[in-house]
Amino acid sequence: MKIILIRHTEVDEAYHKCYNGHINIGLSLRGEKQAQLLAQEFKNHIFDLVYCSDLLRTRETLSPFTQKKQAIYTEKLREKSWGKHEGMTFDAIIAEGEIEYENFLQWIRALDGEDYELYISRIKEFFLEFLIRQKAENILVVTHAGVIRVLISLIKDISLEEVFSFDVSYGAYLILDTKTMSFSEVKYKLG
Repeated sequence: MKIILIRHTEVDEAYHKCYNGHINIGLSLRGEKQAQLLAQEFKNHIFDLVYCSDLLRTRETLSPFTQKKQAIYTEKLREKSWGKHEGMTFDAIIAEGEIEYENFLQWIRALDGEDYELYISRIKEFFLEFLIRQKAENILVVTHAGVIRVLISLIKDISLEEVFSFDVSYGAYLILDTKTMSFSEVKYKLG
């Protein structure tokens, strides 16, 4: 089975480098163009299944795809909720003075919202327990950078801190081959 994982395309600049989580923000004009380029790249692909986060930025990324008609939209593919910190930058959270940064895991656990271990479990359950059992050869998944990074961490058995240093740009995609449990290199479609 091959799973193509696409990160949603670019959102408005005001939300760049923010903890966006479950904020239901749409794409920028550039993001809309990137989504069209991705749709062109995959126009001849036949997918047995298509899954997409139910948040607006992922739905808008999938919108120009012909395969959107068969999509299943699910909250299981959402980014982690950051609660009251959603939409804020690291610097803005620090400026509040409630949380100090000590290290990666302390910081992630200190932020409000969805419990980080539950978030990781949600991703593990969706991909490695549910999706991998589907009778399909080719699956398209449109989701968020954090979801992709956590999946890489689970499969490659590397730390979350290390994998969160990986660049997964807007509109980037990679392919997971479930027979070998290996990823292709991350590819970008910028425009």
